[in-house]
Amino acid sequence: IEDRKNYIIRKSVNLSKQTHIIASNLDQVFLLVTLNNPTTYTIFIDRFLATAEAYDIPAILLFNKLDTYNQDELAEVKYLANLYLEIGYTCICISAKTGKNVEQVKAAMIDTTSMFAGHSGSGKSTLINALEPGLELKTAEISEQHLQGQHTTTFAEMYDLTFGAQIIDTPGIKGFGIVDMEKDEIGDYFPEFFALKRNCKFNDCLHLDEPQCAVKEALENEKVAWSRYRSYVQILTGEEESFRTDLYGDKA
Repeated sequence: IEDRKNYIIRKSVNLSKQTHIIASNLDQVFLLVTLNNPTTYTIFIDRFLATAEAYDIPAILLFNKLDTYNQDELAEVKYLANLYLEIGYTCICISAKTGKNVEQVKAAMIDTTSMFAGHSGSGKSTLINALEPGLELKTAEISEQHLQGQHTTTFAEMYDLTFGAQIIDTPGIKGFGIVDMEKDEIGDYFPEFFALKRNCKFNDCLHLDEPQCAVKEALENEKVAWSRYRSYVQILTGEEESFRTDLYGDKA
C-alpha cells in the first residue's frame, strides 16, 4: 500500500461534518461536464476545481455529449470552455458515445493515475469503455423521471489500462463540499483571484466588501467571470441552498 501523497475529498451535503476521501495518490483528475441530462452547474465545477487546487491535483475539464447538443448549446459549451481555458485549465470537448476527441483524453492519461468524476449520467462509464473497450463497464440510462443518471458505480474502483494508464472511477458525485480550508484561503484556490490578490489594499482581503479590492475591480471590468465570483461567495458563506443556480453571463 502506497503512502497517500494527495487526495480528493467530498463533504456530505446533508451532514456537513462528515467527509469522504474519494481517491488518493492521483496525478490528475478529469471532471466530466454536461449541459443537460444531467446539468453540471458552474458552482459544482468551481467547487471541484477549488478542491483540486487545494490538494495540488491538476484538473482537466471534459465537456461531454457534444453529439446531443444543438447550435445554441454548442455555443454555450464553447463559452464555458473558453472561460476555464483563460483561467489556465485544460478543457477538451468530447463525445464519449461517438468517440470524438477521446484520443486526446487517452494521450493525456499515459503514464498517470487519473480519476474520472462527474454527476451520475455524465458519461464516465461510457468514456472509460471508449478508452478501453475490453473493460465493458456497466452504463446507465438517464432516468426520465428525474433526469439524473442511475448510479452504476457504488464505490471507487481502480483499473489498469492497456495503454499504460491507471484510472479511478468514482460514484456520481451530487454535492462537492469544501473542507479543511480557512476562509482566507479559499480565494487562493481560484487562480485568477490569487493572481490579483497582491493588488488588494488589505493582505487579508476576502473580496467581499473591502475597499480597493482588486478582484472586485476586475469583476466590474469583466476581467473575472461573475459565475466564478458567485461560486467563490457561495463557498465562502456555505450557501448550500443556492447550489442549483447557474447564471454565468449576467451580474444578476
